[in-house]
Amino acid sequence: MKHLFAIIVFFVGFQASNVEKQSAFQDGEWFKFEMSYSGFFKAGNATLAVNETSLRGKSVYHVIGKGWTTGAIKWFFKVKDRYESYFDKVTGVPYKFIRKIDEGGHTKDVEINFDHESRKAEVKNHKKNEISIVSTEENVQDMVSMYYYLRNEIDISTLKVGDEIKTNMFFDEENYGFKLKYLGKEIIKTEFGKVKTVKFRPYVMAGRVFKEEESLTLWVSEDRNKIPLKIQADLAVGSLRADLVAFKGLKHPFEIIYKD
Repeated sequence: MKHLFAIIVFFVGFQASNVEKQSAFQDGEWFKFEMSYSGFFKAGNATLAVNETSLRGKSVYHVIGKGWTTGAIKWFFKVKDRYESYFDKVTGVPYKFIRKIDEGGHTKDVEINFDHESRKAEVKNHKKNEISIVSTEENVQDMVSMYYYLRNEIDISTLKVGDEIKTNMFFDEENYGFKLKYLGKEIIKTEFGKVKTVKFRPYVMAGRVFKEEESLTLWVSEDRNKIPLKIQADLAVGSLRADLVAFKGLKHPFEIIYKD
C-alpha cells in the first residue's frame, strides 16, 4: 500500500496556455478523493487544496496534498502523508516543496528549496538533519507543481492520440524525465453524473510498486477546469482506484452531460 497517496497528489489534471491569464484553477480550489484497493477494499482518502499566499516576496500558490488510510486497512498498514508545493502564480515554477510521510512506519521529512537561476536545489532532510545541494534540469518542476503547471500549459486541441508530452521533475534528491501519453477522449460515469473526459497514460517505473511502465491511467474533465476525476493504477500486487467524490472553489463551470 506504500506510495498510494503519492499517486493522488501526483496527478491533478491539464489545461491550456498562460498560468495567470487562462488558469484552470484558482485560490480556494479543493478536491477530495476516495481510494479502493483491488476494487473491493476502501483504502483511504486524499485531499488537494489551493491557496494564494506569498513566499520570499513573491506571489505564489500554495498547494497542500494530504492522504490517509481508513477502515480495516489502517490497522495493518497505516498511512499519513502530506505534500506541499509553493509555486509562482505567473510562471508556475516551484520555489519550495515539502514531503512529510509515514507509510507503515517508513517515514520521510524532506524540504526542497529551488534556485532556478543557478539550477540548484537545496534539499533538507530533517529526519537525518542533513542538507545537500543538487543540480537540477532546466524548467524543473516538483512533484506537485508540475501537474498544476501542465494543467495550464498543455493545449488539448493540438494533441493527437498517441502523442507524448515530456518534462523535467525533481523529487527527493533526483532529476526525473517524465513522459505522458495522450489516449484520447472518453465519457465516464462519476459521482456527479456522466462527464466528458480526456484520458492520459503517465509512464512510471516498472518493478516493486507498478506492474509495468504503462500501469497508470488518468481521466480529467474536458471542460476548462480539467478536474482529475479518476485514476486507475495496476500495482505489482492488486490495483488501486481513486475517484473524486467532492470539490469546491472551481474557477469555471463544471460541465456534466447529465446526472443519473
